[in-house]
Amino acid sequence: MSTEIKVTAAIRGAEWLIRESQPSDTFIPEDFNEEQQMVMQLCHDFLKAEILPIVERVEKLEPGLMPSLMEKAGQQGLLGASIPEEFHGLGKDFITSTIVNEGLGGGHSFSVAVAAHTGIGTLPILYFGTPEQKQKYIPKLVSGEWKGAYGLTEPNSGSDALSAKTAAKLSDDGKHYILNGQKCWITNGGFADVYTVFGKIDGDKFTAFILERGMEGFTQGPEEDKMGIKGSSTVQLYFQDCKVPAENVLGEIGKGHVIAFNILNIGRLKLCAATLGGAKATMDINIQYANTREQFKQRIANFGAVQRKIADTAIRAWVSETALYRTAMWVEQKEKELLASGMPFNEALLGAAEEYAVECAILKVFGSEMLDYVVDEGVQIHGGNGFSAEYAISRAYRDSRINRIYEGTNEINRLLTVDMILKRAMKGRLDLMGPAMSVQKELMSIPDFGSDDEGVFASELKLIRNMKKALLMVAGAAVQKLMMKIEQEQEILMNIADMGIEIFHSESALLRAMKLYDQRGESASALQVDIARTYLYDAADKVNKSGKDAINAFASGDEQRMMLLGLKRFTKAEPFNSKDARRRIAARLSADNRYSL
Repeated sequence: MSTEIKVTAAIRGAEWLIRESQPSDTFIPEDFNEEQQMVMQLCHDFLKAEILPIVERVEKLEPGLMPSLMEKAGQQGLLGASIPEEFHGLGKDFITSTIVNEGLGGGHSFSVAVAAHTGIGTLPILYFGTPEQKQKYIPKLVSGEWKGAYGLTEPNSGSDALSAKTAAKLSDDGKHYILNGQKCWITNGGFADVYTVFGKIDGDKFTAFILERGMEGFTQGPEEDKMGIKGSSTVQLYFQDCKVPAENVLGEIGKGHVIAFNILNIGRLKLCAATLGGAKATMDINIQYANTREQFKQRIANFGAVQRKIADTAIRAWVSETALYRTAMWVEQKEKELLASGMPFNEALLGAAEEYAVECAILKVFGSEMLDYVVDEGVQIHGGNGFSAEYAISRAYRDSRINRIYEGTNEINRLLTVDMILKRAMKGRLDLMGPAMSVQKELMSIPDFGSDDEGVFASELKLIRNMKKALLMVAGAAVQKLMMKIEQEQEILMNIADMGIEIFHSESALLRAMKLYDQRGESASALQVDIARTYLYDAADKVNKSGKDAINAFASGDEQRMMLLGLKRFTKAEPFNSKDARRRIAARLSADNRYSL
């Protein structure tokens, strides 16, 4: 690994709300280097050779099969892409580790097992473990010899993780902590060797522990019969006077929440990557089916209604991919910045992920809902066949649904998005007050329907700026009006979050299209420009609807009328023939017989 650290200044977390970004400063998938492209291909080849031919065997939870597959992944280096070389990892950058999550995302239950192992199963020890704990566990987790799992959720503490009841007490001789309690929905729980488990010492000190299979008083329940990801091991864990060596405390006593919440930031971004990989694999299935299925003496891919489905699923995946890697590069840049400042390795990535916690939550929501949309439309393209277990699309449909629940439900992530932005503004980390006041003054002025921008993307750039003004207007007015009561107005907070989610993804898509336009020229980037414009055209209406719902929930009279007029002005899009754009997108994908954007 090179010791030279190249640092590039990155936009701060959530700062895109008040600051414009440039296409030239935006990292896009077309910027992958040769090695990163090879890593993506390695992942695809692994799924094709090792996983997809036996996916039905995996779903039956054949004893020993999933552990053996994870060991094969370890032999290929896929379990330790970003783990430092001193622990037998590959020491690759954050972009590359994100690529691995996307590349393996089409592996159904296997993808879940690997993601849990490499994320919540490994990273807590890597970033919070003592030198002795790291040396003992990380190399074997990287090789796949040992498998990792993570125990946080309990029957009565899901989203409210800190209300966990699992209790821990130091033994009289001071050598062990005695755990009593249970954990549920533990991915990899049936075969893991190493578990990061959370409990409360003396009833109030929320703390993480490293447990090993076979410890006295540590047992597990039977495999859960789930709706989807059936090949993923999911069990309950039971602790009855379980003896955990005192040296197996992970991190600081009473600081377990620091581990739990920081690891989640990375997990949310990586989940988005996995859903992207699943979406691309599903679109291949959908496109190929539409090209072979005939009705009324022609391929159903020729029908406008099917073309729209192919185009819309592809647009959402492309946009999700764009926002994902834009954010992943920010995380990577911030990590390098923190390392250059002298911050230890085990703090740098977590600090970088915390900086972009808002974006990680946004990506998780959008990516999981994007995949749900792709598989749902896939079933519809298949018609009655899509409801048959004989077709792969039915498995994709069932497997997708869990993504909106774990790594924090999408509702929790929406609420967190706004909460984190407001808290950063209050602490001075994000200057929202100045821009919000400017928007208030603009509402009182004569509307300006012109544009100071010039060039091909003038109207789109203005629309992005205006949608940001719409969000600042709605959020600022809601905070002023509701004050401390805003935490109880979850519907309004989710409206504001939805505005932000659409704006962030719209801007990301436009920046990617603009960068490709500058690099390739008009004709070679025409399809990507179609995608960005189509998405932005639809997003303006979504931002308007979410903003309108929020305004109508807290404003009335003249204030309401003024804000609704301002919202209409800020979300006005230029006329655009999205039907023809969608047909061009669908035609390209049908001709390639796969997702090829």
